[in-house]
Order: sequence, then structure tokens, then C-alpha cells
Amino acid sequence: MYQLTIEPLGATIEVEEGQTVLDAALRQGIYLPHACGHGLCGSCKVQVCGGEVDHGAANPFALMDFERDEGKTLACCCTLQSDVTIEADIEEEPDARVIPVRDFAATVSRIEDLTPTIKAIHLQLDKPISPAPGRPKLGCTPSGGQAEPGSGVIDFQAGQYIQLEIPGIGQSRAFSIANAPADVQASSSIELNVRKLPGGAGTTWLHEQLKPGERLSVAGPYGRFFVRESAKRPLLFMAGGSGLSSPRSMITDLLARGCNLPITLVYGQRSREELYYDAEFRELAAQHPNFTYVPALSHEPEGSDWTGARGFVHEAAKAHFGGNFAGQKAYLCGPPPMIEACISTLMQGRLFERDIYTEKFLSAADAQATRSPLFQRV
Repeated sequence: MYQLTIEPLGATIEVEEGQTVLDAALRQGIYLPHACGHGLCGSCKVQVCGGEVDHGAANPFALMDFERDEGKTLACCCTLQSDVTIEADIEEEPDARVIPVRDFAATVSRIEDLTPTIKAIHLQLDKPISPAPGRPKLGCTPSGGQAEPGSGVIDFQAGQYIQLEIPGIGQSRAFSIANAPADVQASSSIELNVRKLPGGAGTTWLHEQLKPGERLSVAGPYGRFFVRESAKRPLLFMAGGSGLSSPRSMITDLLARGCNLPITLVYGQRSREELYYDAEFRELAAQHPNFTYVPALSHEPEGSDWTGARGFVHEAAKAHFGGNFAGQKAYLCGPPPMIEACISTLMQGRLFERDIYTEKFLSAADAQATRSPLFQRV
């Protein structure tokens, strides 16, 4: 067991032998910037100010030789060889809650087809799995309606995600929680929307092999994708594909708690059969005058009876707002090409980096792709 001091917070935590710096920090409720979790993207780079670390499987392009010589390392894959002090680039987020990551056992209670390529997997959570010997037993901060330690309810902010262990491949995958925190607390059940990716071992196993009644392991919550309510600005959600999970959790949470800020959801799919939860959002828009729902189809046949928007998400949003997004807070969820197009459109419409948020987790494949030079925060 080693001691890790994290500056500029001045926090000192215990780290087990072989445990990564990132995992140790998250399990104590301390957020360190990160994205891929695989040592590939470099988002979790920190400065080692004292002590010895093992860099682990850090990719040489994410952590170059001269950076190693300067004392830098990647929190997601480095382990401690002594007591260590690091300095991390931690942004203060007034809307972020302190929620330690915990492990849960879960039972698959239900699987439903949302579209031909997306399934909803419902997981009933057991009590948290006990920490490993020597690891501090963690509970959630007892404020703000959070779950008590030892309950089967995962505490999270709407928009956050979990890591799901997939037995068929022996690896974990990140999935956003699709239902609102109040719904999870009432049922002890989380919903995951899983799109089958071509060539994706994890999503293929979940679609083809997973059955109700099976036992799985879940860890969470993760991520900094949540509503910045303190800004008190109109909210714009832009989603595509299975990226509707986080916005659904965030929007239903906001409306259930009586938020009266203007909320707009622009959601895109290729065709009507892929447009899931369409009826739910139409009903919410009818019930809440401050919520506007804009569904868009990119491959709807010409001459059909579809009366909604046509084209891609960024095109539908530009048409809806007349190309002017000033004053909004935008939250983007979807495949990388959609995110890139939306960022460009928002910036052209007078919305800039400080007001645009997107998912922070990446797959190993995504982490190796070139990221937008216009937008380095995400």
C-alpha cells in the first residue's frame, strides 16, 4: 500500500499495489481528467513531482520519451512504486457532485429490442461488492438524496456512465445510464442502450449471447457529462444513434425536478425504425411547454409522409435555430463524425468551447483516431 498526494487539491489517498492512479482517485471520489482509459489518448497525463511510478502500457505516442524524462505519466495505466506526489490539471466544476466509484453485482432482468440494431438491457443491482482487503471501504457523500452506503442503488448524476464487465470477451465496456437518477433509486435498476457495432466483440456478445437472469459486474459512476444547471442558460441536446442514452437521463431528470429553462433535443437517425423513444419524447414535449423535440431523419425516402426534419443532426439544429446558437449550453452525444459536424456548426453559430460538452469516454479504437483540432476539451 502506497500514499498518493494529489496537487493542487492537497488530497492524500491510499493506493494498492498494482492499482492505477486513476482507479484509486475515482474510487475516492476524486476526479482526474481522462478519456480512453487504455493509455492511448493522453487525456489523463499528470506530472510526477516526487516518488517512483511504473508507466504501464502507456502508448509511446500518448506519452513520449521526452515526457517520461520530464516526469510525466498517464494516470489510467501508471502504478506506484513508492509514495508519490502528482500534479493534475483539475478544473473546478461547481455542478459536479463527489461520488466515489463503486462495484456492483447485477442481474439481467429484461432485454428489449428498441430498434433493429439497439437493445435496452435492464440490470437489477445488488448491494455493492465489498472492497478488496486493504482498500478503504467507500460510501457516497450523504447529501443531496444520495444512496446510503451498502444499498443496492448506484448514485450518479444524470449523464454519467458505467463500466460493464462482459463475460464473453473478458473485458469491460462503457455505457451511459439511460434512465434518470430518481427512477434508478426507486427501482434499483439501470437501463443501458446498446447498439450492435459491426465487428464489435463486446456489443455483439451482448446482442447475441446475453440472456435474462445472467449475472454481470458493473462499476460506476464515471464521467463529467452532466448538466451545468448553475449557469441557468437554455439547454440544447444533440444526439445521434445510441447516443440518446445520456440526454434521455438528463432531460427526464430535469423535467421531473421542475426545471423551467428552455430545453431542446435534436435527435437524428437514418430511418423511422431506428428512431427509438420517439413517442416518449413527443409526449414529454406535449406535457412541458419549455421542452422542444426535433427528430431528424437523414435517409428518409423522398415523397414519404414524414413531416419532421430531414438531414443530419447538425443540419436540423441549424435550421431550427436559424444558425444562431448564442446563449445556449450544448450537450452532444453520438458517433464521432456527428460530434465533429455539430461542433463545427455550433461554433459557426456563435457558440464556443466553454459552452459545449460531450462524452468523455472513448473506445480503444476511437482513442487512436485524430481528434478535432478545433476542440481539444473533449
